Amino acid sequence: MSDENKYNGYDTSIVYNYTDYPDKQAGRCDNCGHSNFKSTAKDYKFIRECRNCGMKKSI
Repeated sequence: MSDENKYNGYDTSIVYNYTDYPDKQAGRCDNCGHSNFKSTAKDYKFIRECRNCGMKKSI
């Protein structure tokens, strides 16, 4: 894991599972605190990605 993929302790190159890592503050990114996300649905999974830092969560 390189430091360029880390931001505030979270690795932005992997997808976190929401049940294991629920939001610290509802509707905000755990990594940077922003609330602007882009969403994709793939293989029956809903992936939420922060537009600021790139942290991904499978909802």
